[in-house]
Amino acid sequence: MSVKGKTAVITGSNSGIGLGIAEELARAGVNVVLNSFTDSEEDHALAKRISEETGTQARYIKADMSKPDECRALIGKAGGCDILINNAGIQHVCPIEEFPTEKWDAIIAINLNSAFHTTAAALPVMRERGWGRIINISSAHGLTASPFKSAYVAAKHGIVGFTKVTALETAREPITANAICPGYVLTPLVEAQIPDTMEKYGMDREEVIEKVMLERQPSKEFATTEQMGGTALFLCSDAAAQITGTTISVDGGWTAL
Repeated sequence: MSVKGKTAVITGSNSGIGLGIAEELARAGVNVVLNSFTDSEEDHALAKRISEETGTQARYIKADMSKPDECRALIGKAGGCDILINNAGIQHVCPIEEFPTEKWDAIIAINLNSAFHTTAAALPVMRERGWGRIINISSAHGLTASPFKSAYVAAKHGIVGFTKVTALETAREPITANAICPGYVLTPLVEAQIPDTMEKYGMDREEVIEKVMLERQPSKEFATTEQMGGTALFLCSDAAAQITGTTISVDGGWTAL
């Protein structure tokens, strides 16, 4: 892996998939910039812990991914960006005719538009530094669909298309752009949903996971944040230098159906 000493900016990375990717990259010697829209002691403590555990430089920078100016400013504040992980995202579940306009706008802004703004700011930096990796976190819902998730599915499909365009525009340069499409990943947020789902359906933990949460995931196993980090790290490596403009599914076979 040729990533030691590189700098990675990971949006939406104070928990879940984003934090898992940040930790895995830091263990490989990458200096990481954590991000979210909050600015708490806990946020900065995460960065300090990663620095102490890995011996790399880790910082936390507040930026609201729903605001274009803050998306672009994040790259400047990072002081360098060799690796950009566009991970920030939110969700809302509702039938189309009842879907609140403000929810639609927020999901498109954070899940899709933010990737455009950060990429637009990062590409000149990567070109100046002579190397770059852009990894957009899409979803199994970037390749397929589910009812009642219109904004999320639209945004995640958009991320896949945007990734392809980015790859074509950088194809003759040492810069790659790819999308990771996870299925269900066992994050603290998902873990917290299990007890309520058990109560709702009158099932035990194993039944809820297999029959409800992982109904569409043939492996019947969650992906882990460590696996997400490992996949991102591979895409940053020399071995992946000719992998660009594509999707990698980490979904236990979901999109094989």
